[in-house]
Amino acid sequence: MYHLIKKICKEALLYNKIEDLKTQCFLCAHKCLIADGHFGICNVRKNIGGTLYALSYGRVISANIDPIEKKPLFHFLPGSFSYSIATLGCNFRCGFCQNWQLSQEKEANFESINYVVPSEIVASALKSGCLSISYTYTEPTIFFEYAQDIAKLAKEKGLKNVFVTNGYMTKEAIYELKPYLDAANIDLKAFSDDFYKKICGGRLSPVLDSIRLMHELGIWIELTTLLVPGLNDSKEELTQIAEFIAGLDKTIPWHVSRFHPDYKMTDNIPTPIETLKLAKRVGEENDLHYVYVGNVAGEENTYCYNCKKPVIKRFVFDVLENNLDGNKCKYCNVPLNGIY
Repeated sequence: MYHLIKKICKEALLYNKIEDLKTQCFLCAHKCLIADGHFGICNVRKNIGGTLYALSYGRVISANIDPIEKKPLFHFLPGSFSYSIATLGCNFRCGFCQNWQLSQEKEANFESINYVVPSEIVASALKSGCLSISYTYTEPTIFFEYAQDIAKLAKEKGLKNVFVTNGYMTKEAIYELKPYLDAANIDLKAFSDDFYKKICGGRLSPVLDSIRLMHELGIWIELTTLLVPGLNDSKEELTQIAEFIAGLDKTIPWHVSRFHPDYKMTDNIPTPIETLKLAKRVGEENDLHYVYVGNVAGEENTYCYNCKKPVIKRFVFDVLENNLDGNKCKYCNVPLNGIY
């Protein structure tokens, strides 16, 4: 049986073998201690005979051509398309997950899922005219080995690589990926450890550490906060998030997105528009240069922080007008932060 597993699966990276056939994974901040025959919290990394395997490697369950704005990334190759892929599983248990059918799958039959080698993903991205590959929909950290193999090939072919992530990875994982990762949209789901523990099954501090480290390493980052009424939308908490971002770098874009009832939170109401406007105002009061309201049509424009004129006009995910000259505002010649 072990021979068959080795033939169809990829041995995991970033783990240690310890006594009694146990393994210690240090890919994400859970750092699961996994007994023989068991999975980590992610439901895709399994200890088989004292060796940790990434069972989801190559098992693509979603592949689409998306506008980069859908990630959302508004300051990274605006108007371009990104070849977007996912495998099953997640290291969080968010009650509001909009992709829960994919992220929360348990005991999946991985052999029944179509296997796609990394070179095929890169070839498809190039053929489709995409400028980047996004590892998204579920949590890309847990298909790290697959993402890294693809990202290496993509880099050689001139493609950019993007993570859309909850940020719950270890510094070792970030350092491993850094040579190939160009941008990330990181969910900063709240500024409360209690929220992370109760709603997501994680902790706040590792996410903050990931945000700091990615920024320090020069990976372009944008942050997203989904505002769930009554849980993470108070002015006090919004102010804490804005102050954290401003203390790190006022030019980091912050997307405050509207919640829609889903998964285990179908009885919750959608985020009121006034709450989203409050969040945007709080961000601007803390001198953040770029605050965007997400999941509300008509709120997508990028304005020059210097002259306040619209440099990129959007509607939903479509770029209607680009008034940048390279990376500079054509009205006042001031550079806008991002990768253009």
